[in-house]
Amino acid sequence: MPLSDNERQILEQIEHDLKTDEKFAQAVSSKGLYRHSAKTAWWAGIGVVVSLVLTILGLQVHFLLAFIGFLAMLGCALIVERQLRAMSKAGLQDVTESLRASRANAQRMREKFMRER
Repeated sequence: MPLSDNERQILEQIEHDLKTDEKFAQAVSSKGLYRHSAKTAWWAGIGVVVSLVLTILGLQVHFLLAFIGFLAMLGCALIVERQLRAMSKAGLQDVTESLRASRANAQRMREKFMRER
């Protein structure tokens, strides 16, 4: 069913608005889609390390404190696993590509700085 001229004009206006909306473009970009999952996995990974330390220190105080630390570590590890699954293989590739790009940019900045000295 073909669109009327009015509908086509409205559709073109919506497309134009979406193309010029920076906030929307950033939210649906590949980095934006996986940013939340990557950040959550990062903080949960830190939680695993902190909980491991709490477990080790808790063993010296009382076994229940160590058990609480172990449960916290298990919970954080499950969060990391869930977030990595949510990001999927494509998401992980996007994250690694953005990390490589930022490292390459940092390397170029170092080289430029060393040349200017």
